[in-house]
Amino acid sequence: MSGLGVGDVRDRPERWKVLESSRAFRGPVFGVRRDRVEMPRGDGTEAVARDVVEHVGAVGVLALDDRERVLMLRQYRHAVGRMLWEAPAGLRDVDGEPLHELAARELLEEAGYRAARWDTLVDVFTSPGMADERVRIFLARDLAEVPAGEIDFERVHEEADMPVVWVPLDEAVRKVLAGDLHNMIACMGVLAARAARDAGFRGLRPADAPED
Repeated sequence: MSGLGVGDVRDRPERWKVLESSRAFRGPVFGVRRDRVEMPRGDGTEAVARDVVEHVGAVGVLALDDRERVLMLRQYRHAVGRMLWEAPAGLRDVDGEPLHELAARELLEEAGYRAARWDTLVDVFTSPGMADERVRIFLARDLAEVPAGEIDFERVHEEADMPVVWVPLDEAVRKVLAGDLHNMIACMGVLAARAARDAGFRGLRPADAPED
């Protein structure tokens, strides 16, 4: 028995000793490095290689209107060879930009909406076995559509044609559980929003809550 209980179930920072590190690739969004990490053992130590994808990180927006519908966008994703239904999202590519301001910008540029109410919904590491990418998903409410002429942003490439559909929250949950939706931000955002709604939206962290 570990001696641990429910109160111990909380992620915490820790860093094992890195004996050697080398750079394999560096691109504008992510890089790859190889670390030799010292593993603790009862009879000494063992060094093993771990490849790490270094990612700038991202934010996502679960936009919920006053009819409890979720805003979904469809976007082509080349890596998986699919058209995915997603929530608005964007890279943390502006140094020092507060995350909730980045989220507001993405909601405006990708979907054409502003929100008067912002809360932190959930924080996740997308693939911690291989990448350091972290994503904060916000809950955006009290929405207002912005006329296209007031949006100073040109959608290009995969973002050039992203249709918007409003999906009732309970139906979005059904689609996640049925395997109809696969995008991580959309799936986690939908399930977290359903849980938050069922709790009366109590206990949500403020939009500017620190990341642990």
